[in-house]
Amino acid sequence: MSKKRKRKSKKGISNLSNTILSILKKERNQTFNYKQIAAKLGVNDASSRNQIIKKLRDLQGKKEIEEVERGKFKAVINTEYHTGILDLSGKGTGYVICDDFDEDVFIASNNINKALNGDEVEFYVYKRRKRGKIEGEIVNIIKREKNEYVGVIQLHEKYAFVIADSNKMYKDIFIPINKVNKAEDGDKVLVRLEDWPEKADSPYGKVIEVLGKPGEHNTEIHAILAEYGLPFEFPYEVEKFANDLDTSITKEEIARRRDMRNDLTFTIDPKDAKDFDDALSFTLLKDGLYEIGIHIADVSHYVKEGTVLDDEAYERATSVYLVDRVVPMLPEVLSNNACSLRPHEEKYTFSAVFQMNDKCEIKNQWFGRTVTYSDARFAYEEAQAIIESKTNEIPQEVSLTGKAYQTDEKIAEAILKMDELAKKMRNKRMRNGAISFDKVEVKFNLDEEANPIGVFFKTSKDANKLIEEFMLLANRKVAEFIGKQSPKKTFVYRVHDEPDVSKLANLQGIVSKFGYKLNFKDRKTTSASLNNLLSEVVGKKEQNLVDTLTIRSMSKAEYTTHNIGHYGLAFDYYSHFTSPIRRYPDVMAHRLLQHYLDGGKSANEEAYEDKCKHSSDMENLATKAERDSIKYMQIRFMEDHKDQNFVGVISGVTDWGIYVEIIENKCEGMVSVRDMNDDHYAFDQDLYAMIGRSTKNMYQLGDEVVVKVKNTDLVKKHLDFNLIGKYENE
Repeated sequence: MSKKRKRKSKKGISNLSNTILSILKKERNQTFNYKQIAAKLGVNDASSRNQIIKKLRDLQGKKEIEEVERGKFKAVINTEYHTGILDLSGKGTGYVICDDFDEDVFIASNNINKALNGDEVEFYVYKRRKRGKIEGEIVNIIKREKNEYVGVIQLHEKYAFVIADSNKMYKDIFIPINKVNKAEDGDKVLVRLEDWPEKADSPYGKVIEVLGKPGEHNTEIHAILAEYGLPFEFPYEVEKFANDLDTSITKEEIARRRDMRNDLTFTIDPKDAKDFDDALSFTLLKDGLYEIGIHIADVSHYVKEGTVLDDEAYERATSVYLVDRVVPMLPEVLSNNACSLRPHEEKYTFSAVFQMNDKCEIKNQWFGRTVTYSDARFAYEEAQAIIESKTNEIPQEVSLTGKAYQTDEKIAEAILKMDELAKKMRNKRMRNGAISFDKVEVKFNLDEEANPIGVFFKTSKDANKLIEEFMLLANRKVAEFIGKQSPKKTFVYRVHDEPDVSKLANLQGIVSKFGYKLNFKDRKTTSASLNNLLSEVVGKKEQNLVDTLTIRSMSKAEYTTHNIGHYGLAFDYYSHFTSPIRRYPDVMAHRLLQHYLDGGKSANEEAYEDKCKHSSDMENLATKAERDSIKYMQIRFMEDHKDQNFVGVISGVTDWGIYVEIIENKCEGMVSVRDMNDDHYAFDQDLYAMIGRSTKNMYQLGDEVVVKVKNTDLVKKHLDFNLIGKYENE
């Protein structure tokens, strides 16, 4: 008796309708036949092709797709599409920031569709709210924000994977074995994405640089730069071009400039500064006026448009200040030599010169190229000693040389008079609604091997504010000089929009927990109450938290050709003119100012707007790198203090834990809710607190607690604490 053969059951392609619709919607301006769809799905057997043909007819019958020509289909688009920027969380979900909506649009992880953090994406929004939020699905990636990532490589026999350092990169990166670039297992590498095939779970990439072993100091510093696409060294041709420049001071060039070498001139900078891009001159005039010159290194004299040097400076757009080094915008021959206004040297400068009276009223102003001679160099501490003692004596402990000495009496008198004028200008700014951000900066004492052996805080004193006020004066008056001209001329402005109302409301909600009140009735009351808040918290445990939250409530300052004024400084016109060694927008401002002084026509606005956008973007990346380097160094510092209890302030509360900032060194770490073992804690969003279910213990934003280091992760730049308990101040 013959056995009956079992018929093979036809295996269906799962979720075929949605898959076909996804393909057609993603490339909705193209048509596809069944063969092209089969190729997209990676199938070529007769059964699969028949399923696709049948499903195409079903979808056509439902009017979800249309047959444009025989056998060729495209999606019927009755959905409105939007574009925005994707902001991913560490959990793989995200939000799209889009101007079309009042709130960010939630994207579930299964609707990310291979988009990565920061990508410009196209998406549509579901008709109904889900989870109480506007929710959508990404259908197209318009532009990748980046295609290079730093991570640790895991080598296998025939392939490798790179696990990215960034917790916002939710996929490991697949590396073919012939593209590992001699990396060894466990190395930290820089990898470039090359492809993400339709059916592949992970993107494909190749190793373009081996950075070193994870945890080693130079490896981690290089990794921070590489993560943000920032350079580590200058290309050979750029260094050579800079080194070949004629940096001599010539009679011919002096003749083309205003000669101010006989004016009393000096610099005031940080004690460890290597480049001095600004100097001040002071002359007492016969009619009781003061002539004060703000002299800025004439970088544009050396950095000419169309050269490799200018191209490199533009690409960098800014110097990057990491904890143990500076990555300069310009090669050292310029930044530390030719363009540095060093004492007892003649230099080419670009100057703003003002004649003012005792009320700080500007009676005359002049802008142009100059040649100057610096008579003296002061550290901030030395100038501060003169201001505080009202003499020209500088004590041993604050002098650059470590020796007590007397400086020139005329310079001391100039510093004292300029301090007096600076305070008047500052008071006027405050009355006009400027906001005083004197946030404490964390600095490290490093040994010869860049190990952190101590933490200290940099604060702004009178000497710092003296320099700040005169730099602000130059920046404001240069912008005003161009901005008020008619017809309108293209210029590079530094603008700062008014704060977002919802962010101010959020700030009010948080600071009220500390007993502070804000008044947002109008611009004047807003700035006055913010200044009052910033003044009241000085020296208190919550100062750094409140300073940080207040800054975050502000709009971001940026570069643009469209002037809207500067809210934080209360200026109608403002530019960046005073730091061309380290900021490319200042170089552009110098060029444009000279162009207009020479009678030139208005420059191309669109071209300069693109340059402004690039400069703002690079400034943002540099700021992130600088923060990462501080975080990295804080974790290194805490590695040597694992056995110590610290008093800290709760600086953040989330559903996964509390963040604590140690008072004595500003290091911030996280206490996971899983490690809060004395109770089951839940996050109360309204109270900014973790509350124990049984004990009703509450850990609230701003509370002082005692913590101990649980874990330090230099690779992920993460610091974990164990919570010892609330701090009882006896």
